[in-house]
Amino acid sequence: MNESRPASMSSFWMPFTNNRDFKAAPRLLVSAEGMYYKDVDGNQILDGTAGLWCVPCGHAQPRIVAAVREMIGQLDFAPTFQMGHPAAFDLAEQLMEYTNHRFGHVFYTNSGSESVDTALKMALAYHRARGEGSRTRLIGRERGYHGVGFGGISVGGIGGNRKPYGPLLPGVDHLPHTHNLAKNAFTRGEPEYGTELADELERIVALHDASTIAAVIVEPVAGSTGVLIPPKGYLKRLRELCSKHGILLIFDEVITGFGRLTTPFAFDYFDVEPDMVTCAKGLTNGVVPMGAVFTKKHIHDAFMEAPPGIELFHGYTYSGHPLACAASIATLQTFKEQNILENAASLRQYWEDAAHSLKGLPHVIDIRTLGLIAGIELQPIEGKPGARAYAAFKKAFADGVLIRTTGDIIALSPPLVLEKKHIDELFGKLATILKNLD
Repeated sequence: MNESRPASMSSFWMPFTNNRDFKAAPRLLVSAEGMYYKDVDGNQILDGTAGLWCVPCGHAQPRIVAAVREMIGQLDFAPTFQMGHPAAFDLAEQLMEYTNHRFGHVFYTNSGSESVDTALKMALAYHRARGEGSRTRLIGRERGYHGVGFGGISVGGIGGNRKPYGPLLPGVDHLPHTHNLAKNAFTRGEPEYGTELADELERIVALHDASTIAAVIVEPVAGSTGVLIPPKGYLKRLRELCSKHGILLIFDEVITGFGRLTTPFAFDYFDVEPDMVTCAKGLTNGVVPMGAVFTKKHIHDAFMEAPPGIELFHGYTYSGHPLACAASIATLQTFKEQNILENAASLRQYWEDAAHSLKGLPHVIDIRTLGLIAGIELQPIEGKPGARAYAAFKKAFADGVLIRTTGDIIALSPPLVLEKKHIDELFGKLATILKNLD
C-alpha cells in the first residue's frame, strides 16, 4: 500500500465532503489497528467514530482479515441470481441465530442505502401480493436519514439531502422528529418528553386512510442527524399503531445494529419487534461493503404463494458477495469469541459519565447518550450553521482524535473494543478543544 501523499487529488470527487476545504489541507489515513488510525505523517488518530459507525470490532481484526484473504483465493466472485455459494447460506443461518430467530429470512445488499430501498420495495410488493395494492404510501420521519437512494431520501427528513434533487417519490409523508431541546436537554438515556409524538401516525392515517399506507420507517436512534434518542415508550407506541392499522414497521438499524447500544440490535434494547430491519456497516466490521434486510417469515411467505417463477424482481450483482459473506461470518465469530457486547455493556456507565462531564463547557447546549453513542450539541455561530462543530472536528484530528460532526452536533460512536483509557483520552482531548473553541 502507498503510504505517501498522492501526486494529485483533483480527480477524486469526494462524498459528503467540503472538497475545496479538504484538498487545501488534506487529512489522509494510511493504516489502522485496534482503536487507532495512522495518518500519512505517522500520527496516531484515536477512532472516536468506528470509522463511519461501521467498525464495532476495532480495526485489523486477525480473524476477519484471514477470512477475507482465504476466500479471495478460493472464490473471488459468484453470482446469486439462479445460483449461489455455500457461504451466503451459512451466513444467513448465523444472522437469524444472531437475531434469536425473531426473523425468518435475509436478503443481501451492498450498503445501508440499498438495504433501505430494498425494504421499501419489499413493503410495496408485499401488500400487492396480499391483494392490498392500494397500500403504496410510505411514512418516514423528519430529520431521519435512510441513505442516499431515491427511496431513502424520499422517506428521509434531512433537508440538505433532499432539496438538490427536486421532486422525489410521490405519496410520502413524515412523522415529526422527537428532538426537544427545551425539555430534554442533558438527558441520560431515553428522554421523558415526546412519547405522544408517535400518535402523529394516527393523524397521518386519518388524512390518507390506512388502506393507502404500506410502511413506516424509522431509525430507532437517529444517528446521522445528530444522535436523537427516542422518548420512553415511543417505539412501542409506533409498533402498536402500525399493528392496529396493518402497516409494516421498518427499523433502519444501519447504525444501531451490531452492538452500538450494547445489545445485538436496537430492537433488543427497546424490546420492540419491527416487521423488517435494514442493516449494513457493522455487518462486516466495515471490511467489505455489505448490507442486508431481515424480514419476518410472513413477509417472505407471501411472495412464495405466487405462481412458479421469480418471486421478487429485485437484487444486485454483488448480493451475497463471497468476500462479504466471509467477512461477516468472521465478524460474528469475533463478537462471540472476544465478548465484545459484554465489554461494551461494562463500559456503558463510564462512557455516559465521561460524555456528561462536558456539561458546562463553552458552547455546549446539550449532551445525549445511549449505549456507546454520544451527541454533543453546540451553540451555532450566528449566521454560520455548522461552522463551530466543523472547527472542533479539524482541531480534534490535529490533536489525534477522530470525531464526526453533523451541523453543530458532535457525534461519537467508538469501536466496541475500547477501554477506559480510550474514553479518558477521547473526552479529555475533546474537553480541551471545547474550552478553546471560538
